[in-house]
Amino acid sequence: MRSESSSHGLDQFLAEVQNLTKVHHKNLVSLVGYCLDKYHLALVYEYMSQGSLCDNLRGKNSVAETLNWGTRVRLVLEAAQGLDYLHRECNLPMVHRDVKTSNILLGRNLQAKIADFGLSKTFLSDSQTHISASAAGTAGYIDPEYYHTGRLTESSDVYSFGVGLLEVATGELPILSGQGHIVLRVKQKIATGDINSVTDARLGGAYEISSMWKVVETALMCTADDAAQRPTMETVVVQLKECLALEEARLKGSGARASPRSDVADLVPASGPLVR
Repeated sequence: MRSESSSHGLDQFLAEVQNLTKVHHKNLVSLVGYCLDKYHLALVYEYMSQGSLCDNLRGKNSVAETLNWGTRVRLVLEAAQGLDYLHRECNLPMVHRDVKTSNILLGRNLQAKIADFGLSKTFLSDSQTHISASAAGTAGYIDPEYYHTGRLTESSDVYSFGVGLLEVATGELPILSGQGHIVLRVKQKIATGDINSVTDARLGGAYEISSMWKVVETALMCTADDAAQRPTMETVVVQLKECLALEEARLKGSGARASPRSDVADLVPASGPLVR
């Protein structure tokens, strides 16, 4: 639904909807149509039955099992592909403005798609998590350079995506009371050289070490204080493909495949693709 605080009128609404109809990618939530009912303006999107990546990492939505490492890497790779498309390839390149794990939605077959893009000034899906009606982003994900300068660029999305990568690796929220921001927490832990001190305990150690290291290192590059030192989403996609290949090689070497939600104890004899 349109945010009541939005200053956008009907003409602007229809113009922005027209722009969104030109945005098509397998890793972006598809716009089905819109609703115009007197004072109520709404967008209608495809239904993503498996909820958000955030909820799946936290065990919400009646999710009892943990997403395994291979599935986590595949999901963030798919999300990265959608974001890269927004930045470089669509007819109207755009900055998402509010990249976070709750805006990465999962379909019936656990395919990840980016949501809530294009109209974030007009439509706020969760106004309580936004800093203000005019500011872009959610606490914990906001690019510190954007926060200080007010300049919103593709690198701001890259920073937010990097925070999401650290969530996927650690299973932790971006901000924990009394423990600071996730970027600082991870930097302190990896200073010991032990990647296991960083990773989500629910994974049960079932991951390829090099794959995990590479994801964390990519995330820290994305969250560099200086925006000029951050990679592009195109580069992030390449890095995550390598991370996924490393994990797939581990599974293939073990002669087993993991179900989308499992730990090492749940490995079953391989039959078909390693990661779906």
